[in-house]
Amino acid sequence: MSLFFCGAAMATETEEATESTEQESSYEYEARMESLRNTLQNVSSYGSKYSSAYTTLDQNYSAEADTTIAKPKKKFKWLVERDGIKGHKFMEDMTWVGVPIFIAGIIAKSEKHAFRQNYNDRHTHTRLVTNFKTGIDDYTQFFGPALTLGLKIGGVEGRSDWTRMLASAGMGYAAMALMVNTIKYTASEMRPDGSTANSWPSGHTATSFVGATILHKEYGLTRSPWYSIAGYGVATATGVMRVLNNRHWVSDILSGAGIGILCGELGYALSDVIFKKKGLLRDDLHREHGLSNHPSFFQISMGMGLGRNELNFGLEDDEDNPLNLKFGTSTVVSAEGAYFFNKYVGLGGRLAVKSSPIKGWNNFLNTAQVGARDYAEYLGELDKEFFPGTNTVANTVTEYELTIESDHMTEFVGSVGLYFNIPLSKRFTLGLKGLVGRSVMQSLDIDGRSKGKVLDVAYDLYKNEMKGEMQYFLNDQHVDYDFNKINDGMTSMNALENLQSFVNICDISVARADDGTEKTYSAEWDFLTVDGKGSTSWGTGISLAYDYKDSYTWKIFCDFDYTEKTFTLNYNPYGHLQYAMPDMIELYRLLQEPLSASYSIRKKMNSWVLGGSFAITF
Repeated sequence: MSLFFCGAAMATETEEATESTEQESSYEYEARMESLRNTLQNVSSYGSKYSSAYTTLDQNYSAEADTTIAKPKKKFKWLVERDGIKGHKFMEDMTWVGVPIFIAGIIAKSEKHAFRQNYNDRHTHTRLVTNFKTGIDDYTQFFGPALTLGLKIGGVEGRSDWTRMLASAGMGYAAMALMVNTIKYTASEMRPDGSTANSWPSGHTATSFVGATILHKEYGLTRSPWYSIAGYGVATATGVMRVLNNRHWVSDILSGAGIGILCGELGYALSDVIFKKKGLLRDDLHREHGLSNHPSFFQISMGMGLGRNELNFGLEDDEDNPLNLKFGTSTVVSAEGAYFFNKYVGLGGRLAVKSSPIKGWNNFLNTAQVGARDYAEYLGELDKEFFPGTNTVANTVTEYELTIESDHMTEFVGSVGLYFNIPLSKRFTLGLKGLVGRSVMQSLDIDGRSKGKVLDVAYDLYKNEMKGEMQYFLNDQHVDYDFNKINDGMTSMNALENLQSFVNICDISVARADDGTEKTYSAEWDFLTVDGKGSTSWGTGISLAYDYKDSYTWKIFCDFDYTEKTFTLNYNPYGHLQYAMPDMIELYRLLQEPLSASYSIRKKMNSWVLGGSFAITF
């Protein structure tokens, strides 16, 4: 009898299920029916006489379902609270790592001379890399949200449903835009290219790091840390390109990155307060606390480079003072990462940018300016002697300017090697590394700019029987000529007066175009450069890491780098002559008169870098 009532109860449950099906989702409907079938199956197992009852019930249910019950359509539901989801609290989503990065940008503002020098504001347009130009950074700033949306559209389930994800992202971007623009137009920081006064902080970098944080929250923490590495890696590259494009100072990039991370986290933290557990689809990946178990990392670092390095080309100024270049304390920014095969050994790499202010570069500039003034006076003397009462020769240079295009030594180092992890406790580890890579150094550069009128010079050499005496004279000139005194290059013009016994200048006049107007020129050339040839770089280092939160680590480090590099100084004070007096260039070659000079030295370079890092570990 009890089994009969049990069967009747199941039939009643079938009717109730039928009435409520229309209000259930497709998933809930199928689950409920499957549960009912299992119950009826269990009832029939008590004996064969009840088996027919189960069969009758099942057939009646199926027939009724086919005729009277339409299976519900799938419906999208937003902000559903899924069972088993842990959820997040405001302070759990806020790591606050953006704050010290933002502060590092403020500190770097006071150290701008490490990346630019501006001697008495005479040279406002100085570049970190003079020939670098790209527009890729205008697109890479959107890498994070683009990949997040692509994964979402592709059906890869992340942390949030569409509603919550868009709300979190919207609040993050809104907070970033408000903060960046408020600071930009309050601080009024001039861009390094002198275009506008809204440099600090970098909007591109802030946008990029908000997107990277969204990708990190949605997929890096819930699916794989490689999503986080990709997002923050591209964001870092975006910031570096903004500096290389001469659009931002390094301080702008650091502060922009800090704002981006902070506002990205804030958007998700506010969603925790507003939506609670609603709209959450996946919990974060759980791992046992401790760097000893998860030493793989990707990090962004900033530090100071210390080392006593000096370049001595054996040059002197007019007063016999040596013209040496001394490296000051450098600013170092780097991105670094390693994958560990076990708890102790991994393989990784580092990309670092070191920028060192050069002490003594202004002495080269001042000496070159003195030489330029002497050259202008000499042109005036030629007019007095050959063209009294006119400015025929002097007008070959109506404007003459020396401009510092790059006044620091910037080194780019890419290295790979082995990384070692020594656990000290669950939260503290000691790190060691040995790296080998390539060092590429950007040149110091003073550019010359000149405008003036073009001269036609007609000349003849005297008879062939004078060639022997002429060659003797030239050799004698070279003995007396001392290019180690950097402005003695200016005296090469005096050789023309001494060589008049061999050269007959028939005529000097202002060149004219076909329409009869006077020809003019505008020239720009490398007046003085110091280049470092690419070389092999060796590096090692030690670091102490603290496991701040799951997947977040702070580090302090000391790195040592060594390379042996060939430096070349090129001096070309007369780069404008090929435009101003093109006829004279061939004559100077014939007379073996030097118009430029080059000096090379080989130097062992080493530096210690002390700094701090923020790392994502996995």
